[in-house]
Amino acid sequence: MASIEKRTDTTGATSYRVKIRLKGYPVQSATFPRLTDARKWATQTEAALQEGRHFKTAEAKRHTLEDMLERYRREILPTKRDGRHQNFQLDWWIAKLGTRTLADCTPALIAEYREILAREPMQPQASHIRRTRARPDETPRYRANATVVRYLAVLSHAFTVAMKEWGWVDDNPCRKVTKPKEPRGRVRFLSDDERHRLLDACRASRSTAIYAVVVLALSTGARQGEIMNLRWGHIDFTRRTATLHQTKNGERRVLPLSGPALALLKERAKIRRIDTDLVFPGEDDPSRPIALQGAWEFALKKAGIEDFRFHDLRHSAASYLAMNGASLAEIAEVLGHKTLAMVKRYSHLSDSHVAGVVERMNSAIFGEGGQ
Repeated sequence: MASIEKRTDTTGATSYRVKIRLKGYPVQSATFPRLTDARKWATQTEAALQEGRHFKTAEAKRHTLEDMLERYRREILPTKRDGRHQNFQLDWWIAKLGTRTLADCTPALIAEYREILAREPMQPQASHIRRTRARPDETPRYRANATVVRYLAVLSHAFTVAMKEWGWVDDNPCRKVTKPKEPRGRVRFLSDDERHRLLDACRASRSTAIYAVVVLALSTGARQGEIMNLRWGHIDFTRRTATLHQTKNGERRVLPLSGPALALLKERAKIRRIDTDLVFPGEDDPSRPIALQGAWEFALKKAGIEDFRFHDLRHSAASYLAMNGASLAEIAEVLGHKTLAMVKRYSHLSDSHVAGVVERMNSAIFGEGGQ
């Protein structure tokens, strides 16, 4: 609500100070020589606040969305692990809204372009697929809800940085924009037969690394990037652990090593290269991890496994943990998730474990007879 205070200075001049207090917003204030001007500003500003159109600072009118996103690209993206992929998203927002001032970027405007983002057919270069030209008869591809959410997320983070660190805006308009509902996470894991076929194909591969990499992924649940960037200095054979210093959530994680995974690493350590510390170095450039895409695709084809990605090895590890009695908290600890939300997709696989816990609890408090 707006309040107007009449003030008189030492010379007898009168002025009117307006204050607007609205829940969820910083206090807005301004001073006018005339009461009519004060009332007009109060009415317009209060309406603009409620509609998400008001930015107190003049910086919001002085900078365009392109100014903000290009500065974000220069200063913030290099500090993010997935920054390279977000360049595509920034380019889209700049192409669509780059000339708009930050003051013009209202929740309504962003919501309008959220819908355009979802309905717009993707161009070949925006699809992140390894090809350069779409076939004329090809069915148009559209962005999934999860993709739209990520486009909104990078824009929202840019506004947050501009608000908290640069002082360009007083609020983040994206926080009032509803995000599309994302589908439940994919759970594709190897059956026992598929696992045996895949491991046999990897063992028979000409690649010297694919078998060990797949075994590590299945036994630890580590991501492909985490395994490929593993260094000998990260492995402690005495404690049977591998320490990941760079993970997706930014926190260090320790992988327990046992069974075939530990044995394969010990064998690999006996023939390690002396010109690199990488566990899986490239043959031509030992300073970079080995490229395994060809060997991986050949192994899948030889094993007759369809609709399976390398990341699904991580799902397989989590699913095996669930089916062997691990709780969701334990699975989250192994995979390195901060919350249980990401591992709830495996809850149906541990129903028997949950039933066993309830059965043991009932037996303890009521006795075998249930009395």
